[in-house]
Amino acid sequence: MTSTRFNPEKDLAPMPFDKEICHQALDMKKKGLIWRPHVGCFVWDPDEFIKPASPFPDRIYFILSLARFLDIFDTIDQIAQKLVWLPTWHQARLVCRQLGIADDIDPKSREGDDVLSPLDELLRIYGKIVENLKHSDALTN
Repeated sequence: MTSTRFNPEKDLAPMPFDKEICHQALDMKKKGLIWRPHVGCFVWDPDEFIKPASPFPDRIYFILSLARFLDIFDTIDQIAQKLVWLPTWHQARLVCRQLGIADDIDPKSREGDDVLSPLDELLRIYGKIVENLKHSDALTN
C-alpha cells in the first residue's frame, strides 16, 4: 500500500505545520512541559530518529499507532525524550486549563479587531504556556 503525502496546496492542515510552531513547542519542552505520548498526538522529530519519511512536512508525525512508535523507541519515556510534542489547539487549551492559565485567549489581536490566523493563535497559546512554565513546576501529563 502506498501512502499519500499531505499536500499543503490542496489539503486542509489539521494544525499549522510551521517551523515556528515546532520551535515554540521545543521551548515548552525545555521549560518543563511533560507529556505522556499517546494516540492522537502530533510530534516533531528534529534529530531524525524516525527513518520512514513522514507524510507531513518537516519531519512532523502523527501518533496513530503507539505500537509503531514503541517499535522505534522501545519505551514511552524514550518517545517523550526524543520527540517534541506539538499540541493541537484543543490539546494546548487543555494544557492551559491544567496549568491554571486564565481563559482570556481569543482569536482577536490585541491591536484591534483583526482576527488572528490559526498559526498566530496557536503561537499565542504556546507562548502563554511557556510563560507559565517559567514561573511554575512542570506539568505532568
